[in-house]
Amino acid sequence: MSQLCDATRSQLLILDIQERLAGAMPTESMSLLTRNTRRLLQAAGLLNVPVLRSEQYPRGLGETVQALRDLLPPGMQHFEKTSFSCCGAPDFVSVATQREQIIICGMETHVCVIQTALELSAQGRAVYVVEDAVVSRDPSHKANALARMRQAGIIVTNHESVLFEWLRNARHEHFKAVSALLK
Repeated sequence: MSQLCDATRSQLLILDIQERLAGAMPTESMSLLTRNTRRLLQAAGLLNVPVLRSEQYPRGLGETVQALRDLLPPGMQHFEKTSFSCCGAPDFVSVATQREQIIICGMETHVCVIQTALELSAQGRAVYVVEDAVVSRDPSHKANALARMRQAGIIVTNHESVLFEWLRNARHEHFKAVSALLK
């Protein structure tokens, strides 16, 4: 089986990118996460990649950041949770396993991202963590979590790789539109 992301086999998971939690993140890292997640959301919309969204205790941590809420597709699956892994949210696993590849953006890398990625991988999903669209308050915690996930066989990638793997070819009907997102 190819390790390339495939738009017809992928789901994009926006994991706990929430207002109050965002305020605790390094500003530059948060800007990068927001920009790159917006690009992935826009491309997912063009390429019919389903989007899932989780929020960790939204009463306390707020909603998904406004800069991303604008791009969330109507009727998308939304999961509220108190468990750190999305796999603990009711009905998440049955929805997340409808496609075999899960592309993850979110926070915090060393808590909710890693726990979700490891559990989905253990269930046989191909998990891709977008390293330039995940963040932790402490950059060393992010680095450690990414290393642990690589050791566990999870693919650590970047948003541009995901976009061009979804397209596969410069002759794709949405190549120009997706390429324009990177300017």
